[in-house]
Amino acid sequence: MLHPSHLPQTPQPQSVCPPRQRHLFHPALLETVATRLFQILRLVLVSWCFLLPLCGCSKFQPAPSKTLRLATTTSTRDSGLLDALLPPFEKEQNVRVAVIAAGTGKALKLGEAGDVDVVMVHARAAELAFMENKHGIRREEFMYNVFELLGPSNDPAAVRDLSAPEALSKIAAKKQRFISRGDDSGTHKREKLFWNIVGERPDWPEYIETGQAMGETLTIADQMQGYVLTDRGTYLQFRNKIALVPLARENPEMKNVYGVIVVNPAKHPAINNHLASNLVDYLLAADTQKRIANFQIAEETLFYPLHLVPTE
Repeated sequence: MLHPSHLPQTPQPQSVCPPRQRHLFHPALLETVATRLFQILRLVLVSWCFLLPLCGCSKFQPAPSKTLRLATTTSTRDSGLLDALLPPFEKEQNVRVAVIAAGTGKALKLGEAGDVDVVMVHARAAELAFMENKHGIRREEFMYNVFELLGPSNDPAAVRDLSAPEALSKIAAKKQRFISRGDDSGTHKREKLFWNIVGERPDWPEYIETGQAMGETLTIADQMQGYVLTDRGTYLQFRNKIALVPLARENPEMKNVYGVIVVNPAKHPAINNHLASNLVDYLLAADTQKRIANFQIAEETLFYPLHLVPTE
């Protein structure tokens, strides 16, 4: 009989998994984890700084808690003026200004419907009618620019140095191509005023209405080599993109005054008239008036403040 010690011994299985804790605190592993954590933390900090207002990390700025709805003309947007004027107000009031750029007629209709809190336009007669119908509670004029009559450099209608009404009358008499916005904007309203002054009706085949904003209308007029009435701010913004040149002389009838109106909260309870009135005060303030005066394109002034106090 075999002694148990003589029996074949079954080999015991060897553990294929090292003890779980064997490499947990290995120096190389700790260094790798620390490096990864540092990279993640740095990425989070950089992202946070980027998202802060003005991309600054030195001072926390809370996210805007309010929205002010502004209906304005395409000229203030296309010229870049709003980009210069609104950010300081937004920061000061902790508000986001939601801009709807349209023609003056459409902007006023948005105000009538209570779809915006404040309206910034340039058609005095229409603005006064808006106020008389109790759609607004406060109206202030705060700046102006001028209109320009542009045309091909060869000036086929021979209108150079005429007043705008005289020039339009001659363009109509010679049946030259004229490109109109035709959208009830402030510029279109001024054009219609000029037609009324000279007693003309623009109904010849080469009178073309685009129904577009000023920038688009300038582009179309340039492509078709027609005459066009524009505000000076938008013209200067597009001057390097088009070949049309200013032709009519400057005179008082070419002055283009901008007004800002607070919509009536009695008709539309959702109107934020307090914040809208703050915007009006801001536009009339000395610092903002200086900002308007200093706003230029290619060293040329686009808009002129109406409430800037002369410095001695």
